[in-house]
Amino acid sequence: MLTGSCLCGRVRFEIHGKPGPFGYCHCKMCQRANGTAFSANVPVRSKYLKWIGGRDTIAEYESSPGQFRAFCSRCGSPVYSRRDAAPDAFRIRLGTVDGDPERRSVGHFWVSSKAVWLELADGLPQHPGGSPSHSDAEEP
Repeated sequence: MLTGSCLCGRVRFEIHGKPGPFGYCHCKMCQRANGTAFSANVPVRSKYLKWIGGRDTIAEYESSPGQFRAFCSRCGSPVYSRRDAAPDAFRIRLGTVDGDPERRSVGHFWVSSKAVWLELADGLPQHPGGSPSHSDAEEP
């Protein structure tokens, strides 16, 4: 089991089961939503996600039609995103997770929008856009 929380600790959750594979997303929306060069979002099926506290503190913003980004309305921490098209899945912001998710990134996505000041030298595959075979990479 993994645990996680927002910066202020009001939003708390548990992940029961292994999260799905993830990638680093460099799209402009992820950059702006997270205030950094890229985001790391790990897919978790809703049946494996348990809210321990603060669910009523979460606010959602519809960043594009049918896609919602959620954050703690008290401290502003990004917590997850979700899509209407995939009601059984959340993309948990990996920075909110305590411990090792026992997954490693499969690559960098949307590097065509990568921050110009960031050099990628980790040897992971780099994709100019998203990948149809890797549906958990966020799209702009």
